[in-house]
Amino acid sequence: MMNISYNEATKALDTSIEKAKSLKTPVSLAVVDTGGHLVAFARLDSVYGVIDFAVKKARTAVMFGVDSDIMGTIVSGAGAHGYGMLNSNEGLLTIAGGVVIKNKDGKIIGAIASSGGTTEQDKEIAMAGADSIS
Repeated sequence: MMNISYNEATKALDTSIEKAKSLKTPVSLAVVDTGGHLVAFARLDSVYGVIDFAVKKARTAVMFGVDSDIMGTIVSGAGAHGYGMLNSNEGLLTIAGGVVIKNKDGKIIGAIASSGGTTEQDKEIAMAGADSIS
């Protein structure tokens, strides 16, 4: 199993930082490896509360191999099982902004997430970072 390297993580992070600055959006950004462990992090003057959001969005994306908002659609369709799903794995966050990172071969090597902007901004910021790697 391939894991994101520190250099790849900081490249994704730096690209997302530039996107966030261009949108003038104060966010927290988290990059995790395939095990959901934090590799790189940046807090761009965001409120404290979204630090955990960013980490959980990234972990949610990498654990299930889909972007966090897609996982949200899956959970919302699970009915009574949704609560259990959301509270698994030390808590999931299934709103937009967590994006899987794939290598050039299309294999998932980690995930990046943004939190602090609108759901559209968070997704755009995270996707910029993810796209800089594949």
